[in-house]
Amino acid sequence: MIQEVNKTIIDRLRVKEAILPESIGKKVKVCGWVRTRRDSKAGFSFLEVNDGSCLANVQVVAESKLSNYENEILNTGIGSSIEVIGEIISSPAKGQATELKAESIKILGYADPTSYPLQKKGTSFEFLRGIAHLRPRTNSFGAVFRVRNEICKSIHNFFQSHGFMYVHTPIITASDCEGAGQMFKVTTLDLLDVPKISAESNDIDWNKDFFGKSCNLTVSGQLEVETFASAFCNVYTFGPTFRAENSNTTRHLAEFWMVEPEMAFCDLEGDMNLAEEFLKKIFSDVLNNCAADMKFFNERIDNTVVQTLEDIVNSDFVRLTYTEAVKILTESKESFEFPVNWGIDLQTEHERYLTEKKFKKPVIVSDYPREIKAFYMKLNDDQKTVRAMDVLVPKIGEIIGGSQREDKYDILETRMKESGLNPDEYWWYLDLRKYGSVPHAGFGLGLERCVQFVTGMGNIRDVIPFPRAPKSADF
Repeated sequence: MIQEVNKTIIDRLRVKEAILPESIGKKVKVCGWVRTRRDSKAGFSFLEVNDGSCLANVQVVAESKLSNYENEILNTGIGSSIEVIGEIISSPAKGQATELKAESIKILGYADPTSYPLQKKGTSFEFLRGIAHLRPRTNSFGAVFRVRNEICKSIHNFFQSHGFMYVHTPIITASDCEGAGQMFKVTTLDLLDVPKISAESNDIDWNKDFFGKSCNLTVSGQLEVETFASAFCNVYTFGPTFRAENSNTTRHLAEFWMVEPEMAFCDLEGDMNLAEEFLKKIFSDVLNNCAADMKFFNERIDNTVVQTLEDIVNSDFVRLTYTEAVKILTESKESFEFPVNWGIDLQTEHERYLTEKKFKKPVIVSDYPREIKAFYMKLNDDQKTVRAMDVLVPKIGEIIGGSQREDKYDILETRMKESGLNPDEYWWYLDLRKYGSVPHAGFGLGLERCVQFVTGMGNIRDVIPFPRAPKSADF
């Protein structure tokens, strides 16, 4: 009989297609995992099945006449995987247009109901972090990772449609892009017998290591992607980065993903224009393509997330210099935890005041003091500030950081020395300023920070599949 049925099956349908009214009358195969099972005294069962393609489940109606009804279907618990062949019919139940009337159900994998940790009762996000291999099956995390996927797709589509080339920058590097020193060491040396330069010295002989020098996991692909901007004009890198910051806050991860575009023949103004257009495109795509998931977040997590994204998409970002921002903050008469004066790095409370109280929209702050920004940012004529910019949004503050890069050899070399970096170790980066240097600019967006903002999730560890943090590297 199944052979006959298979002749009329057009394709295996995802749940998101099976629940649509236009699927009524189709003979289909649907595969997924059981969310709930309800048995009727009238001699049939209702199985709610989900395959991760959408928030909604498809209701499968299993009649007692099925050959495996008594011995298999009635023993199928939450989490079991099944294959259903049947017809999509109109549903008499409220809240759903369709249901799947089963002609056959194959149990592909049983889930032991006595030990399966995802029961119908609610569970905390903290508990779910301990079973990160199963949490994607929940409504909350299914929605998180569908939104994350949409954001990633939007990022690539945006840059590809704007003529940018995708570049894979190295994960292992000998350069410290930010000059902060909070990097993970990469070595094959025996840590119980580390070779020293001499018997009298405690200095490690890195010549004996795999790469013949001290290497680390990258904190940014920016320096490397600049080399490609010197050949292809507009490029971007999008990959994992690492920071050995011993922080257990809800906003920090040790491993996170960054998208970093770089544009040749571009100044800070062009950089700010691209960043604004970029964010609006991402948020617009999420609102249009993840409407059900965003409704879920708006109802269950934060009832302002949809309105916040809509406001950003429809607003013109305010632009002001760091000096202007400090003036506004000092004259605000707000009681800040961190006092404001020229030369400090703006804190989240300052950024949120600007976006939520003063302007009530995103703000781009530019031209920061040179002492608080990285060595590669272009020095202004005043010699006190650099061509840096941060895009600030309500609720979290900074979401994008960028700058016009220093394109003068002598100035860049001096800035390296000021930051305690050895220019000899960055010879290739300095070479770019010797051979056809051009004005260029770029920025960085942390993917997890973006997903957290869009979804309203309270902890950044809940928007990445397998979070890495101090004392935590499970799965």
